Amino acid sequence: MALVEIKNLVKTFPLKTGWFSESRSIHAVQGVSFSIEAGETLGLVGESGCGKSTLGRSLLKLIEPTSGEIRFGGNELASLSPSEMKPYRRKMQIIFQDPYSSLNPRMTIGSILEEPLIIHKLFENRKARQARVEELLSIVGLPKDAGTRYPHEFSGGQRQRVGIARALAVEPEFIVCDEPVSALDVSIQAQIINLLMDLQDKFHLTYLFISHDLRVVEHISHRVAVMYLGKIVEVGRGDEIYSDPKHPYTKALLSAVPVPDPSSGHKRILLPGEPPQPSNPPSGCPFHPRCSVAIPECSVKVPELLPVKGKDTQSAACILVDH
Repeated sequence: MALVEIKNLVKTFPLKTGWFSESRSIHAVQGVSFSIEAGETLGLVGESGCGKSTLGRSLLKLIEPTSGEIRFGGNELASLSPSEMKPYRRKMQIIFQDPYSSLNPRMTIGSILEEPLIIHKLFENRKARQARVEELLSIVGLPKDAGTRYPHEFSGGQRQRVGIARALAVEPEFIVCDEPVSALDVSIQAQIINLLMDLQDKFHLTYLFISHDLRVVEHISHRVAVMYLGKIVEVGRGDEIYSDPKHPYTKALLSAVPVPDPSSGHKRILLPGEPPQPSNPPSGCPFHPRCSVAIPECSVKVPELLPVKGKDTQSAACILVDH
């Protein structure tokens, strides 16, 4: 059974213009649908600005979606008020990209980890909360005395461990990992990814893992969804996406991943131009202005995300793919 489901999720932002200009909107997320099974990691990849983080935050209602359905454990969340959402806040958490700016520099690590316990009234007294803080520090591989120190006293990787501990504090079921390793050195990235995977096994967590780095996503994800200009253009099991991509955009992204053997004949697909502006998306397929195999129909017809012929778990939004 799916733990998280979204259907036709839309998020638009009004674009401020002059007094006499025509009102316009930024189409950050355009009718996205997917589900995530309990205990699964869905990797969400795409270029910067494609709407990945907006999608993750809309799913958690950290920003209010414009329209669409959000279900958690079968319960509809999209229409809930902030007070009605509070019980679900404990079950749904987020790990932010920047481990420094997401931590209050004026609070000790212990206070940062204790804060969600107080908000959700999880322990009767401070002694019990402090014991939970020490347990959280141990779970993420930090020393017990880390609780008395401040965020600036830690490295980037250690601060991200604090961010992970804070997300775990209220014993969530689902965590949105919003580019959690992009600000870290490569060697530290591997440590954090391995920690997240160990925690998933230990606590049966479910992840939406957002990243622009396909190497990282391949390592941690069970399934992968590829996003372009606010839309999901391909989704499938990790092994399917990496070994047999169907959408031209997915092929271009994968061609940019470095290969160990330069003499293997691997060729990178260079995309012309820049991604279209979300405030002025192209007609038809959003990728067609940069697609090397586009036909005239691509500029007119909006492709649906449909199952690939002969594949039960892989879908692509391209009229040139056999469905």
